[in-house]
Amino acid sequence: MDYLEERVDGKKVYEGVIVDVHLDHAKLVDGRVVKREVVDHPGGVGILPIDKDLNCYMVKQYRYPMQREMLEIPAGKLERGEDHRHCAVRELSEETGLDADNLYYYGKAALSPGYSTELLHIYIATGLHAGEKHLDDGEFLNVYKYPLSQLKDMVLKGEISDAKTIIAILVASDMYL
Repeated sequence: MDYLEERVDGKKVYEGVIVDVHLDHAKLVDGRVVKREVVDHPGGVGILPIDKDLNCYMVKQYRYPMQREMLEIPAGKLERGEDHRHCAVRELSEETGLDADNLYYYGKAALSPGYSTELLHIYIATGLHAGEKHLDDGEFLNVYKYPLSQLKDMVLKGEISDAKTIIAILVASDMYL
């Protein structure tokens, strides 16, 4: 059976710096019309940098919506229309000061498809060499180095809760451990 929901109408109820919010009406397969809230987000990238000794470079930063610091892979928002590989190269350099000889594309993940259009593109970066960190204005974070095996254990113990980070660590663990 096809469960396609048809958009009847809608309006933008909020236009923000990062996201826009739409309130739509959608027709269900049984004919009823329901409200759908949609957060329109341009998407982003997440990069797990791994050195030759299987150490990974992670960032820790305060995440206001979660009201705590979180350990994550370097990541960033796509500019509208930007190529995700270009964004990955930029964000890796900005947040860690690292450049990579190799960027392996894993794929994309819909982080909250029940209400958001955000797709996050996941990369594994190898062949690392030092450059210079140059954070965005108002961005504050620290870079830490962890063995991939320790990060996998942290994921399996529930000590890492960021979805993009969990995905990248488990993919890299499958590739390298």
